[in-house]
Amino acid sequence: LFYVLLLFLGIVSLWWRWRAKDRMKVTNLTGKYIFITGCDTGFGNMAAKIFDKKGFRVFASCLTETGARELKAVTSKQLQTVLLDVRDSDNVKKVAAWVKAEVQSEGLWGLINNAGIMGPSAPTDWLDIEHFREPIEVNLIGLINVTINMLPLIKKAKGRIVNVSSVGGRLAFSSGGYFPSKFGVEGFNDSLRRDMKAFGVKVCCIQPGLFKTALSNPARTMKAKEVIWKKLSPDIKKQYGEEYFQKDAAKKQKLAKICLNKDISPVLQCMEHALTSLHPRTHYIVGKDAKLFWNPLSRMPAIIQDFLLLRNRVELAVSHAK
Repeated sequence: LFYVLLLFLGIVSLWWRWRAKDRMKVTNLTGKYIFITGCDTGFGNMAAKIFDKKGFRVFASCLTETGARELKAVTSKQLQTVLLDVRDSDNVKKVAAWVKAEVQSEGLWGLINNAGIMGPSAPTDWLDIEHFREPIEVNLIGLINVTINMLPLIKKAKGRIVNVSSVGGRLAFSSGGYFPSKFGVEGFNDSLRRDMKAFGVKVCCIQPGLFKTALSNPARTMKAKEVIWKKLSPDIKKQYGEEYFQKDAAKKQKLAKICLNKDISPVLQCMEHALTSLHPRTHYIVGKDAKLFWNPLSRMPAIIQDFLLLRNRVELAVSHAK
């Protein structure tokens, strides 16, 4: 009993020390420069507003003039918006040069790579290469391009890079280009973190589950899928069956209701911790679904993953499985 008590006290002591270390903050961050991509809606939009209120000098990149104008209307004069399409290399270079002129010798304390798109989510044999190309161009190539162009400024400030990935970067629970793009983000994030350690730059990765944002809008996702379904060859439609689309939509809606996190503030809290903590975490897993189901499942053997994920699939009209 004595040894059990000793072990228990040891575990509590370690946990307490970890919590104390986790709460330690970097001082004198007011007025530091941070750059956030994808600020039209969702996580990026909310992050720009919150970090502006906290005294950071925010550069908020938006894809559209409407997004930039609406954000500027509800934030301080200190926040600056800039139009950026992360797929456009010339645009990325010009924006990086503009940021360099603004921050001068101070450098850039934080880069939050948040811009992303879902792309069509449909069985692989429904898709062509362009369906894969767009999410990979935005979510992975765009993220890498922004990072390498901003890197000299972040190294100068010994700052932080926060990459918004997804729990879908750990487990591909659907098809399409989104999941390969996020697996790529995870690989880039890990190699970058190790490369930057020598320069005092900390690199963090946020892995949200399914949150209620424009990215995860189920109506938009199903509409894109329906467009693809209508263009499929008669052979593929016959293999899947005419009722497949409706049955699959019903199953996906049911799963979304179970998994959807309506409050996006936990993601913002992780961003803040990554930017302001003296000891930021390498990975932040966010959302009930991510913590309780997707992340644990990602660590299980493939046979268990396949069994559980295939239970949510609609049976095909013509089965070719042996």
